[in-house]
Amino acid sequence: MNGSRQLVLVTLVLVVLANAGAGGCASDRLGGAVSLLGPWTGAEEDQFRQALRVFSARTGTQVDYQGTRALGQVLLNDVQQGTPHDVAVLPSPGELARYAAEHAVLPLDDVVGPEWESEYSPQWRKLARAGQDGLYAVPIQVNLKSIVWFNPRRLPGDRPATWADLTALTGAVVARGDTPWCMGMGASATSGWPGTDWIEDILLRQAGTEVYQRWVAGTLPWTDARVRRAWQTWGEITGGPGQVRGGAESALLTDFADAARAMFTDPPGCFLEHQGSFIAGAYRGYPGGPRAGTDFDFFPLPRLGPVAAGASQSWEVSADMAGMFRDTPQARALVRFLASADGQRIWPGVGAFSANTRVGRQAYGDEVSRRVIDELTGSDTLCFDASDLMPATLRNAFYRAVLTYLSDQSRLDELLGELDQIRRELADRPGDEPWLTVSCAP
Repeated sequence: MNGSRQLVLVTLVLVVLANAGAGGCASDRLGGAVSLLGPWTGAEEDQFRQALRVFSARTGTQVDYQGTRALGQVLLNDVQQGTPHDVAVLPSPGELARYAAEHAVLPLDDVVGPEWESEYSPQWRKLARAGQDGLYAVPIQVNLKSIVWFNPRRLPGDRPATWADLTALTGAVVARGDTPWCMGMGASATSGWPGTDWIEDILLRQAGTEVYQRWVAGTLPWTDARVRRAWQTWGEITGGPGQVRGGAESALLTDFADAARAMFTDPPGCFLEHQGSFIAGAYRGYPGGPRAGTDFDFFPLPRLGPVAAGASQSWEVSADMAGMFRDTPQARALVRFLASADGQRIWPGVGAFSANTRVGRQAYGDEVSRRVIDELTGSDTLCFDASDLMPATLRNAFYRAVLTYLSDQSRLDELLGELDQIRRELADRPGDEPWLTVSCAP
């Protein structure tokens, strides 16, 4: 365990003890147990288990937590067997919507309490419903996408404000014999998702929120010229000579969590990474313990094309969402706690982010993190990660198509045709895998 990890855990223990002392009156003590399925394993699981001690100290309820990277498969099998965990945390509202349609996940409108209205912005409350009649999930941990990370020590000067600025910057890096982009598609069963983030973000910036929402909702064909253009724009980056460290082949073989390691070497092997805010936690764990602001910072991925006067920045976001699969007093209490300010205050101490506005920017220990949370909780327009909202069949095909496109860009029309065929088939069977109709807020 390195020093930065030890510091994170010590900080988290102090937060846990402080929160445990703040609550836990006798009337709150339920006893019993609650089972929880989530995505955190290894060191992340250790941290999360420490956080769950707040809940257990307050309620006397034991939390039986199971962490797995194969979250979707484990939950699907458990639901099919009739033995789901009481509560599950998923990164995909699309999967939760399918379980809601099957009445496997339960509504939370009378679970979260009035704090839900007062502590979460209208944007996050709208995104959590995702166009459904009821509230079936609440955001436990949130991430800002639409950003590009860089090392200020290695890339001084003004940050790109336009796409032309970004192109000029990467061109200058290539011209001096260096490589601008760090990139990795590897993610075990979900390899390819970093590429879907690129395409989603480019489409949002090229075509705007209306087109983005139609595409997510399944009413815009994948063969539409605007969708095709987004793929081609990404292809200009991934296929351009000297643009990606190691080329497309290396990007296919590199795990997303390791892609930017070369940004911190001397000399650097790459200078920029398009990745969500969660990646800052990985950066801190790299050799030498890179520090926010000094060794890494971010700027928004610039818009592409004309921008209307006064138009606000649209940000792509993602979240780990909690759903309740068994209605017990302990499950209700856990969901309520995880969404509460007390439950959410553990995240800043471990390098993650909360949508709960009561947590406040002062809880974050550096200005880079504070800028992230300012956008997550204060921006006018947030658009949820498109692939996370899509039906699972289409989402998984999107992942595979990204990997194929990286290998062979000449197959773009074929890939878009295959994706659109899946879209049409799912549209003909709306009961199989529901489409979510709200992806941006407001």
